[in-house]
Amino acid sequence: MELPVISNAAPPSAGGGCSESGCGTEPDALSHLPDHIRSKVQDHPCYSEEAHHYFARMHVAVAPACNIQCNYCNRKYDCSNESRPGVVSELMTPDQAVKKTLAVAAAIPQMTVLGIAGPGDPLANPERTFETFRQLSEQAPDIKLCVSTNGLSLPDCVDELAKHNIDHVTITINCVDPEIGAKIYPWIFWENKRIRGVEGAKILIEQQQKGLEMLTSRGILVKVNSVMIPGVNDQHLKEVSKIVKAKGAFLHNVMPLIAEAEHGTYYGIMGQPEPTPLELQALQDDCSGDMSMMRHCRQCRADAVGLLGEDRGDEFTLDKIDEMEVDYATAMVERAKVHEAITTELEMKRALKAAPRFSPDAPVADEAAPATRNIRIAIATKGGGVINEHFGHAHEFLVYEVGPKEHRFLGHRKCTAYCMGDESCGDGETVLGGIIKSLEGVEVLLASKIGFEPWADLEKAGIQPNGEHAMEPIEEAIRAVYDEMAAAGKLDMPVAGASAQAA
Repeated sequence: MELPVISNAAPPSAGGGCSESGCGTEPDALSHLPDHIRSKVQDHPCYSEEAHHYFARMHVAVAPACNIQCNYCNRKYDCSNESRPGVVSELMTPDQAVKKTLAVAAAIPQMTVLGIAGPGDPLANPERTFETFRQLSEQAPDIKLCVSTNGLSLPDCVDELAKHNIDHVTITINCVDPEIGAKIYPWIFWENKRIRGVEGAKILIEQQQKGLEMLTSRGILVKVNSVMIPGVNDQHLKEVSKIVKAKGAFLHNVMPLIAEAEHGTYYGIMGQPEPTPLELQALQDDCSGDMSMMRHCRQCRADAVGLLGEDRGDEFTLDKIDEMEVDYATAMVERAKVHEAITTELEMKRALKAAPRFSPDAPVADEAAPATRNIRIAIATKGGGVINEHFGHAHEFLVYEVGPKEHRFLGHRKCTAYCMGDESCGDGETVLGGIIKSLEGVEVLLASKIGFEPWADLEKAGIQPNGEHAMEPIEEAIRAVYDEMAAAGKLDMPVAGASAQAA
């Protein structure tokens, strides 16, 4: 079936592999963007890989209704420990959401971004969504406002979004082919009717891309989220990347499908497989030839609070907020000081990266030395860009690919913490086995501390634990580890024909 929205030719690809997506010496995938775009996103924790170590965000759950059904979504399920899109513990009115935002911003001064992302679709709840934005624009002008949508109602809301000075919008686009869309979306609710199958998917795709073009024509930055569904749209997402870039999106975030049976989603119940970390990375690399890729997404809850990778929502429940006295005028003064200090630190680090280096003690490169291969290194961190998390307490690991002269951030690997307290620490081989499985392809793991028991099992799995770089900056530590392994001859590339000669 030919659809006008996918007939537009995308611009010529910059080539396969790692052309412009941050693959290479630059750790931040946004470093190549024009100055006027980079200035809008470089301190945005959800868009900038670098900023997410320093700045926090929060979502407010004011949008309960949704106008489409996705086979990977079930908004009825909730668990306070569950972190995935659409999950919330408390639904709020706009007044409650504003009160919570001011309380969080006063208590967490590094919080810079407020987003509305559900639990339904924000633009299917326009009154609640825009009333929240209107109040926050007046009462908290120092907070960036963002919205995430499935795009069905987007064209009708672009003018209102622009009115509230919202300059970042995320659209979830999983396909540009209605035949594939019909496998993802059972129905949409459109013009007071439920429309199913290919017809519904076609309308959704047209609305998404119309809205995307309307936003970019107004100078509003658009990030596109896509859920990678093996066997459904995984190969198709490369085409999606080309199309959304051609229509003006500046960043593509390919996320893994979450399909646990206990969540009660159609895909979960039907046993639809999730992609492995290596499958996800391979697709992101394929797409990166055409589009800037986001790799630090945490697939946050619709009521998440704090730095990416952490959730402090329990500190700001409605009953606790009611007991808080917030003087936001005073808080803004303190927030400005904190933001200035972080910005100064980041600018200094960026300047140091850009400056030429002279290290008189550095070893001179040996031209005759054998070529070395790239490796993946996992990091346990609580944020701040340093190795500061105990292995047993980690709920996720950041994974970097490190080569002879460069490195790149690949993404994070979620897991169940090995140690849940003194009594249950090391409890069960199942938890450790799950952690090791999540670290597929990783050869080195850096943490502030690692216990004896998991150490041995990690080594047996081919993962070298290392606790010698506690509290060191991540980038310096992974470089030091790589150089040490290379000097020891552990990373030498196989010599072509060596095996045959030996045989």
